[in-house]
Amino acid sequence: MHADKPAKWHIGVIGGSGLAGGIAIEDMQEIPVASAFGEPSGPVSTGRIGPVRFTFIARHGAGHRIPPHAINYRANIDVLKRCGVTDIVAVSAIGSLREELAPGTFVAVDQFIDRTVGREGSFFGTGCVAHVSLADPVCPRLSALVGDAVTRAGGALHKGGCYLAMEGPQFSTRAESRMYRQWGADVIGMTAMPEARLAREAELPYALLGMVTDYDAWRDEEEGVAVADILAVMHANAATAREGLVALAGLLPARREPSPIDTALDGAIMSAPDVLDPKVLARLDAVAGRLYAKEEGAD
Repeated sequence: MHADKPAKWHIGVIGGSGLAGGIAIEDMQEIPVASAFGEPSGPVSTGRIGPVRFTFIARHGAGHRIPPHAINYRANIDVLKRCGVTDIVAVSAIGSLREELAPGTFVAVDQFIDRTVGREGSFFGTGCVAHVSLADPVCPRLSALVGDAVTRAGGALHKGGCYLAMEGPQFSTRAESRMYRQWGADVIGMTAMPEARLAREAELPYALLGMVTDYDAWRDEEEGVAVADILAVMHANAATAREGLVALAGLLPARREPSPIDTALDGAIMSAPDVLDPKVLARLDAVAGRLYAKEEGAD
């Protein structure tokens, strides 16, 4: 069973398959980690940047083989939790729904609108029902540190922004893109949900660093989104993202003080103890093991 979080930082990074490349990571190891929720996107790569442990997982797998709607988000978060990660930094390509958020800009996202429809969005269900608070889905402490790190690395940062999570894998129609702007969304992408939801259920503070690669389809004077344009901006920004992670290692306080998100499941389990399914609890040993370890200790 998993005890309360340690005072040392262990940063989990979810991003592209090449994100860890080019960073001077000490004692780097690639390790396959099994999940009770199926196959993750691939093995994790773990090592140290300065005094801080970082563990990377490629969201789309090696070579970008898994489309956004087919990613096993539950397994990816579960694997990071099993590795002892304390906080998650997600790096993701995004489209812009605002004129001022030009391609090349980094956005420290702080809100989400979830339009995904076919993905497993929770670790919990029949046999163990839970409802976590998601009013503020991003950890403000971690997001601020990531934003400062990217600025130090020379990136142009926009603090705050609402991310519209679409199902994909197709890009938006012009009508959809205009509607999302009216809803108050600032950027759009296909991967942050249910990733952020699951991180909260796993009691892992989550920050999303979005890299604006293009304007979405709302601009009448431009053609629709093109993959070639997205890849060009992604490659240009990759070095800044990597340098930002290195800068983050230097900005983290020596001691990780507790976060309210570390105990997000306190009071969230609705199922009575006598109806909890042992098989379901066994799958939740990483995600919710902290709670059941306390219960066992009280017996």
